[in-house]
Amino acid sequence: MELSTGLAMDDNASQGGNDQRGAPRYTSLIRAAKLVCGQGEFVCVIRDVSATGVSVRTFHQLPTDAAIALELQNGEAYELELVRSEGYEASYKFDAPVEVERLIRENWKYPKRGLRLNLMLPLTVSSLSGKAEAVTINISQQGARIECEQIYAIDQRVTISCEHLPDIRSTVRWRKDANYGLVFEDTFTLREFAIAAAKVQCPFLVEDDAWPKIP
Repeated sequence: MELSTGLAMDDNASQGGNDQRGAPRYTSLIRAAKLVCGQGEFVCVIRDVSATGVSVRTFHQLPTDAAIALELQNGEAYELELVRSEGYEASYKFDAPVEVERLIRENWKYPKRGLRLNLMLPLTVSSLSGKAEAVTINISQQGARIECEQIYAIDQRVTISCEHLPDIRSTVRWRKDANYGLVFEDTFTLREFAIAAAKVQCPFLVEDDAWPKIP
């Protein structure tokens, strides 16, 4: 998910800064990505990037693992080292210089899709024919891939329920063996998605008043 495609060169970024800010930085790059570490996968927004580093903002407290990587929506990943953090914002340097143009353009080998988190959550799938147990393979703002032994038809409407999420009305879009692709009728905002994912994986990163109020 790209919130803005505007790019502008920050000519002042290389003046008076330390080494990791010495490279020209592209600003106004507001793009959803995820931080991946031992604690889980967390939604973030890339704020600006250079060949040597990147700044991001999350919707909750930052993950605390020292070993962390930035993963783009196309699956490309870059190992990071924390430089500074304040509140929900952080600056990282790459473990090796990157091709800024490649990162900005996000070359796609496959059709572009929304940001997905690889979360395995136990689910109950409800339909007119009854209930069945399932597990998520991945989940996005708009849908999820689940594994379930019950047979569902393409375009069948179901409701998925989980201890950590509200009930979500969904439609089956594709099926392959025991795997199903679901599209949500009511999608998450990026903030709701980010906070719900953090709550599932690391509740201590989420402040009580920041939890999404989802009906």
